[in-house]
Amino acid sequence: MRDEFEKSNVVRYTQELVSIESITPNDNGCQNFLIDKLSKLGFKCHSFIDNDVHNLMATYQSDLPGLSVAFCGHTDVVPIGDSSLWLVPPFSAEIINGELYGRGAADMKGGIAAMLSALERYVNGGHPITGTFYFLITSDEEGEAEHGSKTIVNLLNESNLKLDFCIIGEPTSDAFSGDTIKIGRRGALSCSVDVYGKAGHVAYPQYASNAVTTAVSVSNKLLNIKWDSGSDDLPGTNLEISGIKSNSFTDNIIPSHCHMNFNIRYSDAHTNETLRNLIHDELFEYGNKVELSWQRPCEPYLTNSPIEKDDCLLNCAIRAVHKVTLNYPKLSTSGGCSDGRFFKEEHNEVLEIGLPNKTIHQVNEKVSVNELIKLENIYFQLLYEIYS
Repeated sequence: MRDEFEKSNVVRYTQELVSIESITPNDNGCQNFLIDKLSKLGFKCHSFIDNDVHNLMATYQSDLPGLSVAFCGHTDVVPIGDSSLWLVPPFSAEIINGELYGRGAADMKGGIAAMLSALERYVNGGHPITGTFYFLITSDEEGEAEHGSKTIVNLLNESNLKLDFCIIGEPTSDAFSGDTIKIGRRGALSCSVDVYGKAGHVAYPQYASNAVTTAVSVSNKLLNIKWDSGSDDLPGTNLEISGIKSNSFTDNIIPSHCHMNFNIRYSDAHTNETLRNLIHDELFEYGNKVELSWQRPCEPYLTNSPIEKDDCLLNCAIRAVHKVTLNYPKLSTSGGCSDGRFFKEEHNEVLEIGLPNKTIHQVNEKVSVNELIKLENIYFQLLYEIYS
Protein backbone atom coordinates (compact mmCIF):
# COMPACT_ATOMS: atom_id res chain seq x y z
CA MET A 1 0.00 0.00 0.00
CA ARG A 2 2.87 2.35 0.73
CA ASP A 3 4.10 2.29 -2.89
CA GLU A 4 0.60 3.19 -4.10
CA PHE A 5 0.42 6.02 -1.57
CA GLU A 6 3.73 7.49 -2.70
CA LYS A 7 2.63 7.33 -6.31
CA SER A 8 -0.81 8.90 -5.96
CA ASN A 9 -0.72 11.32 -3.00
CA VAL A 10 -4.48 10.84 -2.73
CA VAL A 11 -4.40 9.99 0.98
CA ARG A 12 -2.29 13.00 1.89
CA TYR A 13 -4.48 15.32 -0.21
CA THR A 14 -7.62 13.96 1.45
CA GLN A 15 -6.11 14.56 4.88
CA GLU A 16 -5.14 18.13 4.00
CA LEU A 17 -8.63 18.92 2.70
CA VAL A 18 -10.49 17.22 5.55
CA SER A 19 -8.37 19.10 8.11
CA ILE A 20 -9.88 22.36 6.81
CA GLU A 21 -13.16 23.13 8.60
CA SER A 22 -15.38 24.09 5.67
CA ILE A 23 -18.96 23.80 6.87
CA THR A 24 -21.30 25.00 4.12
CA PRO A 25 -21.01 27.53 2.59
CA ASN A 26 -17.58 28.35 4.04
CA ASP A 27 -14.74 27.08 1.83
CA ASN A 28 -12.15 28.31 4.36
CA GLY A 29 -9.15 27.86 2.05
CA CYS A 30 -9.83 24.47 0.45
CA GLN A 31 -9.96 26.02 -3.00
CA ASN A 32 -6.68 27.87 -2.41
CA PHE A 33 -5.10 24.46 -1.84
CA LEU A 34 -6.52 23.29 -5.17
CA ILE A 35 -5.42 26.45 -6.98
CA ASP A 36 -1.84 25.89 -5.85
CA LYS A 37 -1.83 22.33 -7.18
CA LEU A 38 -3.69 23.03 -10.42
CA SER A 39 -1.61 26.08 -11.32
CA LYS A 40 1.48 23.87 -11.30
CA LEU A 41 -0.23 21.64 -13.88
CA GLY A 42 -0.79 24.56 -16.26
CA PHE A 43 -4.37 25.44 -15.27
CA LYS A 44 -5.54 29.04 -15.30
CA CYS A 45 -7.56 29.48 -12.12
CA HIS A 46 -10.46 31.88 -11.78
CA SER A 47 -11.74 32.15 -8.20
CA PHE A 48 -14.82 34.24 -7.45
CA ILE A 49 -17.37 34.81 -4.70
CA ASP A 50 -21.14 34.95 -5.16
CA ASN A 51 -23.14 35.81 -2.04
CA ASP A 52 -20.39 34.53 0.29
CA VAL A 53 -20.03 31.31 -1.72
CA HIS A 54 -16.53 30.54 -3.02
CA ASN A 55 -16.34 29.09 -6.50
CA LEU A 56 -13.41 27.93 -8.60
CA MET A 57 -13.22 27.55 -12.37
CA ALA A 58 -9.79 26.21 -13.34
CA THR A 59 -9.12 25.77 -17.07
CA TYR A 60 -6.47 23.81 -18.97
CA GLN A 61 -6.44 24.73 -22.66
CA SER A 62 -4.60 22.40 -25.00
CA ASP A 63 -3.08 23.50 -28.29
CA LEU A 64 -4.79 20.50 -29.88
CA PRO A 65 -8.54 20.42 -30.63
CA GLY A 66 -10.70 18.07 -28.66
CA LEU A 67 -13.51 17.64 -26.16
CA SER A 68 -14.46 19.89 -23.27
CA VAL A 69 -14.19 17.71 -20.15
CA ALA A 70 -14.76 18.65 -16.51
CA PHE A 71 -14.10 17.25 -13.07
CA CYS A 72 -16.69 18.78 -10.71
CA GLY A 73 -17.20 18.78 -6.96
CA HIS A 74 -17.75 20.72 -3.76
CA THR A 75 -15.54 21.63 -0.82
CA ASP A 76 -18.32 22.42 1.66
CA VAL A 77 -19.43 19.82 4.19
CA VAL A 78 -22.43 19.36 6.46
CA PRO A 79 -22.18 20.23 10.20
CA ILE A 80 -20.45 17.70 12.46
CA GLY A 81 -23.37 16.98 14.80
CA ASP A 82 -22.49 16.03 18.38
CA SER A 83 -18.68 16.20 18.52
CA SER A 84 -18.62 14.05 21.67
CA LEU A 85 -19.85 11.08 19.62
CA TRP A 86 -16.91 11.18 17.23
CA LEU A 87 -14.13 8.63 17.68
CA VAL A 88 -11.61 11.34 16.78
CA PRO A 89 -11.95 15.12 16.32
CA PRO A 90 -14.06 15.53 13.16
CA PHE A 91 -11.46 17.61 11.31
CA SER A 92 -8.38 15.70 12.43
CA ALA A 93 -8.32 13.38 9.36
CA GLU A 94 -6.80 10.60 11.45
CA ILE A 95 -6.25 7.15 9.99
CA ILE A 96 -7.25 4.24 12.23
CA ASN A 97 -6.99 0.63 11.01
CA GLY A 98 -6.84 1.75 7.39
CA GLU A 99 -9.85 4.10 7.68
CA LEU A 100 -9.51 7.88 7.28
CA TYR A 101 -11.96 9.65 9.62
CA GLY A 102 -13.33 13.14 9.27
CA ARG A 103 -16.24 15.26 8.13
CA GLY A 104 -16.14 15.34 4.33
CA ALA A 105 -13.79 12.36 3.97
CA ALA A 106 -16.36 10.61 1.78
CA ASP A 107 -18.60 13.55 0.82
CA MET A 108 -16.68 14.67 -1.03
CA LYS A 109 -13.14 15.77 -0.22
CA GLY A 110 -11.87 12.25 -0.84
CA GLY A 111 -13.36 12.41 -4.33
CA ILE A 112 -11.75 15.79 -5.03
CA ALA A 113 -8.40 14.50 -3.77
CA ALA A 114 -8.70 11.46 -6.05
CA MET A 115 -9.50 13.66 -9.04
CA LEU A 116 -6.57 15.95 -8.32
CA SER A 117 -4.13 13.10 -7.75
CA ALA A 118 -5.24 11.26 -10.90
CA LEU A 119 -4.91 14.44 -12.96
CA GLU A 120 -1.41 15.04 -11.61
CA ARG A 121 -0.35 11.50 -12.48
CA TYR A 122 -1.83 11.78 -15.94
CA VAL A 123 -0.33 15.16 -16.88
CA ASN A 124 3.06 14.63 -15.21
CA GLY A 125 3.26 11.21 -16.86
CA GLY A 126 3.30 12.87 -20.27
CA HIS A 127 -0.15 11.71 -21.31
CA PRO A 128 -1.98 14.04 -23.70
CA ILE A 129 -5.02 16.18 -22.93
CA THR A 130 -6.66 17.63 -26.02
CA GLY A 131 -9.32 20.31 -26.13
CA THR A 132 -10.23 21.92 -22.82
CA PHE A 133 -10.22 20.46 -19.33
CA TYR A 134 -12.02 22.12 -16.43
CA PHE A 135 -11.81 21.67 -12.66
CA LEU A 136 -15.08 23.17 -11.34
CA ILE A 137 -15.51 23.45 -7.58
CA THR A 138 -18.08 25.16 -5.36
CA SER A 139 -18.69 25.58 -1.62
CA ASP A 140 -22.50 25.64 -1.93
CA GLU A 141 -23.64 22.08 -2.64
CA GLU A 142 -24.65 21.01 0.87
CA GLY A 143 -26.58 24.22 1.45
CA GLU A 144 -29.07 26.07 -0.73
CA ALA A 145 -27.08 25.45 -3.94
CA GLU A 146 -28.15 28.82 -5.31
CA HIS A 147 -24.75 30.49 -5.72
CA GLY A 148 -22.41 27.60 -6.50
CA SER A 149 -22.54 25.27 -9.49
CA LYS A 150 -25.52 27.19 -10.84
CA THR A 151 -23.36 30.33 -10.95
CA ILE A 152 -20.46 28.42 -12.52
CA VAL A 153 -22.74 27.10 -15.27
CA ASN A 154 -24.11 30.60 -15.88
CA LEU A 155 -20.55 31.87 -16.26
CA LEU A 156 -19.76 29.10 -18.76
CA ASN A 157 -22.90 29.91 -20.73
CA GLU A 158 -22.15 33.63 -20.77
CA SER A 159 -18.77 32.82 -22.33
CA ASN A 160 -20.42 30.34 -24.76
CA LEU A 161 -18.41 27.49 -23.25
CA LYS A 162 -20.04 24.07 -23.47
CA LEU A 163 -19.09 20.88 -21.65
CA ASP A 164 -19.07 17.61 -23.55
CA PHE A 165 -18.24 15.36 -20.59
CA CYS A 166 -18.87 16.18 -16.92
CA ILE A 167 -17.61 13.84 -14.18
CA ILE A 168 -18.89 14.61 -10.68
CA GLY A 169 -17.05 13.06 -7.75
CA GLU A 170 -20.04 12.51 -5.46
CA PRO A 171 -19.91 9.38 -3.25
CA THR A 172 -22.16 7.22 -5.41
CA SER A 173 -20.91 3.74 -4.53
CA ASP A 174 -22.21 1.07 -2.18
CA ALA A 175 -19.53 -1.44 -1.17
CA PHE A 176 -16.47 -0.28 -3.11
CA SER A 177 -15.37 2.66 -5.24
CA GLY A 178 -16.87 2.57 -8.70
CA ASP A 179 -19.44 -0.16 -8.06
CA THR A 180 -22.23 2.31 -8.92
CA ILE A 181 -22.37 5.10 -11.50
CA LYS A 182 -25.17 7.63 -11.21
CA ILE A 183 -26.55 8.50 -14.64
CA GLY A 184 -29.23 10.85 -13.32
CA ARG A 185 -31.27 11.81 -10.28
CA ARG A 186 -34.90 12.34 -9.35
CA GLY A 187 -36.12 15.86 -8.76
CA ALA A 188 -36.98 17.27 -5.34
CA LEU A 189 -39.35 19.91 -4.05
CA SER A 190 -39.91 21.01 -0.44
CA CYS A 191 -42.89 22.84 0.98
CA SER A 192 -43.54 24.70 4.22
CA VAL A 193 -47.21 24.68 5.22
CA ASP A 194 -48.96 27.01 7.66
CA VAL A 195 -52.39 25.84 8.85
CA TYR A 196 -54.65 28.36 10.58
CA GLY A 197 -57.63 27.89 12.86
CA LYS A 198 -59.26 29.63 15.81
CA ALA A 199 -58.19 29.19 19.42
CA GLY A 200 -60.69 28.18 22.04
CA HIS A 201 -61.26 26.11 25.15
CA VAL A 202 -61.00 22.36 24.61
CA ALA A 203 -64.30 21.90 26.48
CA TYR A 204 -66.13 24.06 23.92
CA PRO A 205 -64.82 22.93 20.50
CA GLN A 206 -67.94 24.28 18.79
CA TYR A 207 -66.55 27.79 19.27
CA ALA A 208 -63.07 27.05 17.87
CA SER A 209 -61.31 25.60 14.85
CA ASN A 210 -58.47 23.18 15.63
CA ALA A 211 -55.46 23.87 13.40
CA VAL A 212 -53.85 20.53 14.31
CA THR A 213 -56.94 18.60 13.27
CA THR A 214 -56.91 20.43 9.95
CA ALA A 215 -53.19 19.72 9.57
CA VAL A 216 -53.81 16.00 10.11
CA SER A 217 -56.51 16.13 7.44
CA VAL A 218 -54.10 17.92 5.09
CA SER A 219 -51.44 15.30 5.80
CA ASN A 220 -53.82 12.46 5.00
CA LYS A 221 -54.86 14.21 1.82
CA LEU A 222 -51.25 14.52 0.71
CA LEU A 223 -50.31 10.97 1.66
CA ASN A 224 -53.24 9.52 -0.29
CA ILE A 225 -52.18 11.03 -3.60
CA LYS A 226 -51.57 8.28 -6.16
CA TRP A 227 -48.14 8.84 -7.65
CA ASP A 228 -46.48 7.43 -10.73
CA SER A 229 -44.36 4.29 -10.38
CA GLY A 230 -41.44 5.71 -12.35
CA SER A 231 -39.90 4.69 -15.65
CA ASP A 232 -37.10 2.50 -16.93
CA ASP A 233 -34.68 5.26 -15.99
CA LEU A 234 -35.98 6.94 -12.82
CA PRO A 235 -37.72 5.61 -9.66
CA GLY A 236 -41.29 6.66 -8.97
CA THR A 237 -42.48 9.74 -7.12
CA ASN A 238 -43.07 9.83 -3.37
CA LEU A 239 -44.11 12.45 -0.81
CA GLU A 240 -42.96 12.40 2.80
CA ILE A 241 -44.19 14.53 5.71
CA SER A 242 -40.97 15.73 7.33
CA GLY A 243 -42.28 17.83 10.23
CA ILE A 244 -45.40 18.95 12.06
CA LYS A 245 -45.65 21.32 15.04
CA SER A 246 -48.41 23.39 16.68
CA ASN A 247 -48.03 26.74 18.40
CA SER A 248 -47.28 26.99 22.13
CA PHE A 249 -48.83 24.00 23.86
CA THR A 250 -51.40 24.29 26.62
CA ASP A 251 -53.50 21.20 27.25
CA ASN A 252 -56.79 23.08 27.63
CA ILE A 253 -56.48 25.36 24.57
CA ILE A 254 -57.38 24.37 21.02
CA PRO A 255 -54.42 25.52 18.86
CA SER A 256 -54.95 28.27 16.29
CA HIS A 257 -51.85 27.52 14.24
CA CYS A 258 -49.93 24.48 13.07
CA HIS A 259 -46.81 24.33 10.92
CA MET A 260 -45.82 21.35 8.82
CA ASN A 261 -43.28 20.44 6.13
CA PHE A 262 -43.21 17.91 3.35
CA ASN A 263 -40.80 16.90 0.59
CA ILE A 264 -41.51 15.35 -2.80
CA ARG A 265 -38.96 13.26 -4.69
CA TYR A 266 -40.22 12.93 -8.22
CA SER A 267 -39.59 11.25 -11.54
CA ASP A 268 -39.52 12.82 -14.99
CA ALA A 269 -43.31 12.39 -15.12
CA HIS A 270 -43.48 15.74 -13.30
CA THR A 271 -41.92 19.17 -13.17
CA ASN A 272 -41.80 21.65 -10.31
CA GLU A 273 -44.67 23.55 -11.90
CA THR A 274 -46.94 20.54 -12.43
CA LEU A 275 -46.32 19.38 -8.85
CA ARG A 276 -47.20 22.76 -7.39
CA ASN A 277 -50.40 22.89 -9.42
CA LEU A 278 -51.33 19.35 -8.36
CA ILE A 279 -50.82 20.08 -4.64
CA HIS A 280 -52.73 23.37 -4.84
CA ASP A 281 -55.65 21.54 -6.48
CA GLU A 282 -55.60 18.82 -3.81
CA LEU A 283 -55.71 21.38 -1.00
CA PHE A 284 -58.08 23.85 -2.67
CA GLU A 285 -60.95 22.89 -0.34
CA TYR A 286 -59.10 24.27 2.70
CA GLY A 287 -59.10 27.79 1.29
CA ASN A 288 -57.26 30.41 3.35
CA LYS A 289 -56.82 27.97 6.24
CA VAL A 290 -53.72 26.65 4.46
CA GLU A 291 -50.77 28.64 3.09
CA LEU A 292 -47.99 26.97 1.08
CA SER A 293 -44.42 28.19 0.71
CA TRP A 294 -42.32 26.24 -1.82
CA GLN A 295 -38.60 25.75 -1.27
CA ARG A 296 -35.46 24.22 -2.78
CA PRO A 297 -36.74 23.13 -6.19
CA CYS A 298 -34.48 20.58 -7.92
CA GLU A 299 -35.42 19.35 -11.39
CA PRO A 300 -34.68 15.72 -12.31
CA TYR A 301 -31.99 14.95 -14.83
CA LEU A 302 -30.90 12.00 -16.94
CA THR A 303 -27.65 11.96 -18.88
CA ASN A 304 -27.52 11.64 -22.66
CA SER A 305 -25.22 8.68 -23.23
CA PRO A 306 -25.12 7.29 -26.78
CA ILE A 307 -24.11 3.80 -25.65
CA GLU A 308 -23.80 2.66 -29.23
CA LYS A 309 -20.69 4.87 -29.41
CA ASP A 310 -17.63 3.21 -27.95
CA ASP A 311 -16.11 6.56 -26.97
CA CYS A 312 -19.10 8.00 -25.10
CA LEU A 313 -18.40 8.98 -21.49
CA LEU A 314 -20.50 6.20 -20.01
CA ASN A 315 -18.66 3.48 -21.93
CA CYS A 316 -15.32 5.05 -21.00
CA ALA A 317 -16.34 5.03 -17.33
CA ILE A 318 -17.56 1.42 -17.45
CA ARG A 319 -14.27 0.30 -19.00
CA ALA A 320 -12.26 2.29 -16.45
CA VAL A 321 -14.09 0.71 -13.52
CA HIS A 322 -13.76 -2.79 -14.97
CA LYS A 323 -10.05 -2.46 -15.70
CA VAL A 324 -9.32 -1.24 -12.16
CA THR A 325 -11.75 -3.38 -10.14
CA LEU A 326 -12.46 -6.32 -12.52
CA ASN A 327 -16.16 -5.64 -11.90
CA TYR A 328 -18.82 -3.89 -13.96
CA PRO A 329 -20.60 -0.95 -12.29
CA LYS A 330 -24.32 -0.75 -11.64
CA LEU A 331 -26.05 2.19 -13.34
CA SER A 332 -28.39 4.03 -10.98
CA THR A 333 -30.53 7.13 -10.53
CA SER A 334 -31.23 6.58 -6.82
CA GLY A 335 -30.33 8.87 -3.94
CA GLY A 336 -30.76 12.55 -3.25
CA CYS A 337 -30.22 15.53 -5.48
CA SER A 338 -26.83 16.59 -6.79
CA ASP A 339 -25.27 19.42 -8.76
CA GLY A 340 -25.47 17.21 -11.83
CA ARG A 341 -28.81 18.89 -12.54
CA PHE A 342 -27.03 22.17 -13.22
CA PHE A 343 -24.42 20.74 -15.59
CA LYS A 344 -26.84 18.58 -17.57
CA GLU A 345 -27.59 19.98 -21.02
CA GLU A 346 -29.21 18.47 -24.08
CA HIS A 347 -25.94 17.77 -25.87
CA ASN A 348 -23.64 16.58 -23.07
CA GLU A 349 -23.03 13.61 -20.77
CA VAL A 350 -23.03 13.97 -16.98
CA LEU A 351 -21.98 11.08 -14.74
CA GLU A 352 -21.42 10.79 -10.99
CA ILE A 353 -18.83 8.28 -9.83
CA GLY A 354 -17.09 8.19 -6.48
CA LEU A 355 -16.45 6.63 -3.09
CA PRO A 356 -18.75 4.42 -0.98
CA ASN A 357 -21.43 6.52 0.70
CA LYS A 358 -22.45 4.42 3.72
CA THR A 359 -21.08 6.92 6.30
CA ILE A 360 -21.80 10.27 4.62
CA HIS A 361 -23.49 12.95 6.78
CA GLN A 362 -23.04 10.68 9.81
CA VAL A 363 -21.02 10.91 12.99
CA ASN A 364 -17.65 9.23 12.37
CA GLU A 365 -17.77 9.72 8.61
CA LYS A 366 -14.87 7.75 7.19
CA VAL A 367 -13.36 6.26 4.05
CA SER A 368 -11.02 3.34 3.52
CA VAL A 369 -7.53 4.26 2.36
CA ASN A 370 -7.78 1.38 -0.10
CA GLU A 371 -10.97 2.85 -1.57
CA LEU A 372 -9.32 6.26 -1.97
CA ILE A 373 -6.46 4.69 -3.91
CA LYS A 374 -8.88 2.63 -5.96
CA LEU A 375 -10.93 5.70 -6.90
CA GLU A 376 -7.81 7.63 -7.89
CA ASN A 377 -6.86 4.72 -10.16
CA ILE A 378 -10.37 4.71 -11.68
CA TYR A 379 -10.14 8.42 -12.47
CA PHE A 380 -6.67 7.95 -13.96
CA GLN A 381 -7.93 5.11 -16.14
CA LEU A 382 -10.98 7.18 -17.11
CA LEU A 383 -8.71 9.99 -18.34
CA TYR A 384 -6.80 7.42 -20.38
CA GLU A 385 -10.03 6.03 -21.85
CA ILE A 386 -11.26 9.51 -22.81
CA TYR A 387 -8.04 10.66 -24.47
CA SER A 388 -6.60 7.46 -25.89
